[in-house]
Amino acid sequence: MDFCARPDLIPVETALSLMQQALDPILESETVSLLDSLDRVLTAPLYSNINVPSADNSAMDGYAFKLTDDLSTLQIVGDSLAGHPYAGEIRSGECVRITTGGIVPKGADTVIMQEQVERNGNVIRINVRPHLGENIRRAGEDSAKGSMVLSQGHRITPIDIGLIASLGITEVQVYRRLKVALLSTGDELTPLGKPIEDGKIYDSNRYTLNALLQRLHVETIDLGLQPDTPEIIKKSFTQAMKIADVVISTGGVSVGDADFTKDVLAELGNIYFWKVAIKPGKPFAFGKIGNCWFFGLPGNPVSAAITYHQLVLPSLRYLSGEIFNSAPKLNAITQQKFSKQPGRADYQRGILTSENDTNYVASTGVQGSGVLTSLAKANCFIVLEQERGKVEKDEIVKILPFDKFIL
Repeated sequence: MDFCARPDLIPVETALSLMQQALDPILESETVSLLDSLDRVLTAPLYSNINVPSADNSAMDGYAFKLTDDLSTLQIVGDSLAGHPYAGEIRSGECVRITTGGIVPKGADTVIMQEQVERNGNVIRINVRPHLGENIRRAGEDSAKGSMVLSQGHRITPIDIGLIASLGITEVQVYRRLKVALLSTGDELTPLGKPIEDGKIYDSNRYTLNALLQRLHVETIDLGLQPDTPEIIKKSFTQAMKIADVVISTGGVSVGDADFTKDVLAELGNIYFWKVAIKPGKPFAFGKIGNCWFFGLPGNPVSAAITYHQLVLPSLRYLSGEIFNSAPKLNAITQQKFSKQPGRADYQRGILTSENDTNYVASTGVQGSGVLTSLAKANCFIVLEQERGKVEKDEIVKILPFDKFIL
């Protein structure tokens, strides 16, 4: 049994469920320009106000004509170029030269690509008989007028911006960005830019979390590095309560004599829970101070990053009004043994490769909660279930490929 596993530890799935039940999404909205909408969350479904494309058009450079039984030769009677349609009507035995995106003329029902014909002056001979409607993109096949193109709670991606632009829409209504206050605690921490003393480490967690939060496109409020002093921690939390929707701290939620964060949290608000059956990252606290939600992460760098990604990130996405599904886990075959004791779900850091449609995973090396290089070298988590023991080579394990929120 895992030495750190205890009966009062909450399984990861239970912790996620409890947090979602407690959280109330922040649904204040604002209108932003399309160019400023990346990673924002839509407040309502977005419907197409036009057909895209607006008319039947050609998917190829070629010739548009009416498909009949006799296709030995066709007379070219004009051109339909992208942005410059042919004004007349096509009759049997006639065709028009058409470019990709050109509107299919009235009377035509098929387009043959230019590589499949022989042209002699204004006459073409068809070498390969096409199917009816071939190489024609139908009006509205991308987005039909009145159809929903993006749902409420959808987080806007770069491709979505192109899709919205194709509808001629210049502004969208989105939920406002979350305000997240961030601070580090610990007398062992040294600010960047200062000489480091024996027994000290640099404050890397705040930089890691700040960068991770940028991927979520929240408004980050940096409250800096705070010493392990109850009065100062209380002052920082009191400040955060007034200006933020969420406060995230690292350190101070364990059981050490100088771990004051949990105690201050209990004084200012409510602790919902503070121990989760996850490795690394057991000392994880969730609660509320005033109207501000609190997430207390462990001080070890890997523990902080993993508990953020697995516990805080889904909560922030839900709090921001986003409707999303958890990323699916994949099966992979281990390329070595993995140490594991029952008692906590273990998120080991791995390197995922694929060969002949089979996934393989190897460890990034030493898996200590302070070994940040184990995470920097990885492209996936190896998710070993809470009650699972050691893993042998060539066993099947679940892996969770890294997403855009951590890569």
